[in-house]
Amino acid sequence: MRKRTQAAAGTRREFLAAAGAVGAAALLQRRLGAQEGPGEPLFRISLAQWSLHRALYAGALDNLDFARVAREQYGIEAVEYVSQFFRDKAVDFDYLAEMKQRAAAAGVQSLLIMVDGEGALAAADEQERAQALENHFKWIAAARFLGCHSIRVNAAGDGEREEVARRAAASLKSLGRIGEQYGVNVLVENHGGLSSDGAWLAGVMRLAGHPRVGTLPDFGNFHLGGDDWYDRYQGVGEMMPFAKAVSAKSHDFDAEGNETHTEFRRMLKIVLAAGYHGHVGIEYEGGTLSEEEGIQKTKALLERVRDELRG
Repeated sequence: MRKRTQAAAGTRREFLAAAGAVGAAALLQRRLGAQEGPGEPLFRISLAQWSLHRALYAGALDNLDFARVAREQYGIEAVEYVSQFFRDKAVDFDYLAEMKQRAAAAGVQSLLIMVDGEGALAAADEQERAQALENHFKWIAAARFLGCHSIRVNAAGDGEREEVARRAAASLKSLGRIGEQYGVNVLVENHGGLSSDGAWLAGVMRLAGHPRVGTLPDFGNFHLGGDDWYDRYQGVGEMMPFAKAVSAKSHDFDAEGNETHTEFRRMLKIVLAAGYHGHVGIEYEGGTLSEEEGIQKTKALLERVRDELRG
């Protein structure tokens, strides 16, 4: 335990000392795969931890084993964590050091942390909004510690459309400034409500106007409330100019292995047309198939479409 504590303390000093270092920009560029080189895949495939949320909630899978399972069971070499599966560990550097070591031992790259339950960044109440900002700071530090390029946050708030956008942009810009010191991006996912309106979220990105602030387009999260849905293809297209990660949401599949809610070929053409060649994360959320089968089918579909688009 003493060795782990000393190692964690050393790593903590390292990333604090290296915050804002020039080398972080080059590392980020490689991780995001900003340009496709000769012989490089059109995009790489990662695994979002939410794909295994049933196993994690049931205790059948431990968060510390997620990276190894991604590699050994699914042949995936990059992962996206979800904060709620290690909610009380954001400043536990012994625990984070163990996560980092296990991912490295499995040959797995840690890409980002999806952060939930830390408050509304566009809340009308100023104190509530300030608390939400403070709650997110520790996840930026945790992401830097783990070697992630980003955290994903939610742009939730109450009030009129324009006012919520203004508050969300101000909070995101503040987080972006902190993220800049750590070499970590702050991304917003379309995740219900106003954030699932692609035009609104693109407008928030323009208002924030910070290079460390971007989007994480999700293929399926376009429910505006009630019976209202935003067009998913239009929404992803509007978000892609600001994208630093992409989530391939899946639920159900037909006999040919195609996702029945999203036409993956059409969606991935939109992603690639924006010049994005980074990781596309598998996020299986269906209830008909087992999580294992859902992940495998999503991966097979992404690989097939990638090969087809490569020609």
